[in-house]
Amino acid sequence: MTASRQNCNAASLLFFLHRVVDVFKHYFEELEEESLRDNFVVVYELLDEMMDFGYPQYTEANILSEFIKTDAYRMEVTQRPPMAVTNAVSWRSEGIQYKKNEVFLDVVEHVNILVNSNGQIIRSDVVGALKMRTYLSGMPECKLGLNDRILLEAQGRSTKGKAIDLDDIKFHQCVRLARFENDRTISFIPPDGSFDLMTYRLNTQVKPLIWVEAQVERHSRSRVEILVKARSQFKERSTATNVEIELPVSSDASNPDVRTSMGSASYVPEDEALIWKIRSFPGGKEYMLRAEFTLPSITAEEATPERKAPIRVKFEIPYFTVSGIQVRYLKIIEKSGYHALPWVRYITMAGEYELRLI
Repeated sequence: MTASRQNCNAASLLFFLHRVVDVFKHYFEELEEESLRDNFVVVYELLDEMMDFGYPQYTEANILSEFIKTDAYRMEVTQRPPMAVTNAVSWRSEGIQYKKNEVFLDVVEHVNILVNSNGQIIRSDVVGALKMRTYLSGMPECKLGLNDRILLEAQGRSTKGKAIDLDDIKFHQCVRLARFENDRTISFIPPDGSFDLMTYRLNTQVKPLIWVEAQVERHSRSRVEILVKARSQFKERSTATNVEIELPVSSDASNPDVRTSMGSASYVPEDEALIWKIRSFPGGKEYMLRAEFTLPSITAEEATPERKAPIRVKFEIPYFTVSGIQVRYLKIIEKSGYHALPWVRYITMAGEYELRLI
């Protein structure tokens, strides 16, 4: 919670509070009442540097940690503020040196899907992020090019089947927004280490990458049989890994007898679920699971209606994106002229992936 003496930009207040939380977690690992009480002096110093006269100042944990130490005995020698505090580039210190200059860029997309009991998709979207890890010397200038439809059309290039439309784009503070608004070029001086360069959203109809069908049959109130089919609906050249399908099971079920055509399944009674794990799930394949549970022979006369939990699916598909986003180029320019190695990786993961079929 924050208070102000006059009307302020609510979004900026919320953003500042999130940055304060990030800084505290950087210092204390766990942000709890006890950690704040034990480190009151450090909290006071951090807040004093992060805001002056009601105006946010420095919110980069890496920069603050250079001159605000968590151990009091280390502060006997007066610490000089790092140059980054007085620089226009407050998120990066000067004089950083690496023997091997490398940049790792991960394009991570989370697929959110909700399917109703009739098998209809009632909500679907893709939330993506460009996650970077930079190990670069000096003050490098980076330029990133994507298959953005607006950029390709401005350059007079063909956009048929290659370009994408990105919505709800949010950049790290290091990106030059004016440059992006003018020519859609993503230009920036990166922070040292890990950070999220950009996040985006695609509000398009997404075909479920892994489709699950389930049938439940009750036999004379003494046992229940579940038949599940899981089918991958992406191209054969891709393979999903660490697939986990969580199937809801009645709370009074017992004595499970499970058979699968691929992977392994285990009953987790505390979660009232049957977990089906498939280590490798190639595209265009279908696997089956059959499970039988024993039910109690005596039931309460006024039994409460049983809650119907959805089927939840988790998976990862490396070297694959739903949106079709592509990194066209990643250039690193530094005045010393060193050669840097850029590495790009794509991965699609399940976000809120639920099917209400049982």
